[in-house]
Amino acid sequence: MAAYLVPQCLAYGELAGVDPVRGLWAVLPCLLLYALLGSSPQLSVGPESTTAVMTAVAIAPLAAGDGLAYGQLSSLLALLVGGLCFLAAACRLGFVAELLSKPVLVGYMAGVALLMIRGQLVQLLALAGGGIHWPTLLLGVGVLAFLLLLQWRHPQAPGPLLAMLLAVAVVALGHLEQRGVAVIGAIPAGLPQLGLPRPAALTPDTWKYLLSAAVGIALVGFSDNVLTARAFAARGGYRIEAQRELLALGAVNVGSGLVQGFPVSSSGSRTALGDALGSRSQRFSLVALAVVVLALLFLRPLLALFPRAALAAVVIYAALRLIDLGEFQRMRQFKRSEFRLALITLAGVLLTDILTGVALAVAFSVLDLFARLMRPNDAVMGEVPRLAGLHDVSDWEGATTIPGLLIYRYDAPLCFANAEHFRSRALAALEAEASAVRWLVLNAEAIVEIDITAADVLLELQNTLRQRGIRLAMARVKQDLYQQLGRAGLVAAIGEESFFPTLPTAVAAFRASEGGR
Repeated sequence: MAAYLVPQCLAYGELAGVDPVRGLWAVLPCLLLYALLGSSPQLSVGPESTTAVMTAVAIAPLAAGDGLAYGQLSSLLALLVGGLCFLAAACRLGFVAELLSKPVLVGYMAGVALLMIRGQLVQLLALAGGGIHWPTLLLGVGVLAFLLLLQWRHPQAPGPLLAMLLAVAVVALGHLEQRGVAVIGAIPAGLPQLGLPRPAALTPDTWKYLLSAAVGIALVGFSDNVLTARAFAARGGYRIEAQRELLALGAVNVGSGLVQGFPVSSSGSRTALGDALGSRSQRFSLVALAVVVLALLFLRPLLALFPRAALAAVVIYAALRLIDLGEFQRMRQFKRSEFRLALITLAGVLLTDILTGVALAVAFSVLDLFARLMRPNDAVMGEVPRLAGLHDVSDWEGATTIPGLLIYRYDAPLCFANAEHFRSRALAALEAEASAVRWLVLNAEAIVEIDITAADVLLELQNTLRQRGIRLAMARVKQDLYQQLGRAGLVAAIGEESFFPTLPTAVAAFRASEGGR
């Protein structure tokens, strides 16, 4: 894990816009604090691509090319992210991770990956000086090709480590740093020192901007933490605690900020590597921590020769792994609306800045949720030949409703958002019946609650039906819903005798009321 982590964290430091060694500094408290506080025995936490690129986008306009200011601001941003996670944990906001649906996350990660690739092309193609520097280009493309080939032939091999060692060997043997190939350069001796960041005086507007950036990073980082941890928990047969993950994420970001790091989250690739190699506890994090400390203390000359083009290739390699084309295809086959949601999120990230993309991702998830709530499935229920029970008549050939009885099912809680839709759909089902309807039974098995707006609409529906000589009844009403209906005056208006525990009892009551018809 340490062999994979060292070059990757250096690359993510480069991606975040800070000195690459800050990536190694940032991972030190992460490996220790998550092992103590996290709820996943397998999750690897530290610098990762999404929060790194979000940091770069957020800090670049403020730092204006000043490397010292950039480092101070990135550390401050990590502290703000950690503080927000602690505040969210205190407010029990762990459920926020559920706002990002799978299609939104797939589209968002693909957009972030493309932004990562675009940001690293200058380093990889050696275009910074206005023209192509061929030794740099050949080195960077060679490292990327090596990584892709190794992933194809030997997926469990520590590709980034091997690629970086080969790149260092090529630089050292060919003295490429003297021929214009950019390398990391001298790394500060020893371990990072604890301390609060001291950026230049910040205006209220700057604080507001940093806070908004921290909110986006915290939301995406926490969602990534929980989703990655849950994916591996499902394989390993254990559970993840969202609130504990929120506290752990706050702690690792505060730790990163105090050691001159930048915002961090979980790494899916490092977690997958540990899982493939058999890791089932956080002992791997503690061993990796010891190896990183040794690298910082004794391997600085080797790290200093890491070529920046090779780091760019590692970042691009990691970005390509974030684009899950198979998942896009699966969503397209499963449901076109899910596929469109993923594409919309992808376009939002690419066509706006990445922080706006976060907001769009959350907004699309919420809109998708409301769309399902406002226009849920409904059904007219009837009898199917040679099949017991009552079923959606649109699902079965030969299904018929019971003459004079309309059983209507609405598959969502009733609230202000769908109350009018419910009323219009129920009346439309009534008008579509070939024979005169004398009873309308509302199957409430999916209606778990009701608000006052929907209660008034249901009362209006009952009055409309009464004027037409149609009796409204309800079946399969849960006790909590029954109490809400009682407080809203609907039980008295409909009549206690019109509430039935099951659909068969409602049908039997209807047939008994029909007498000799």
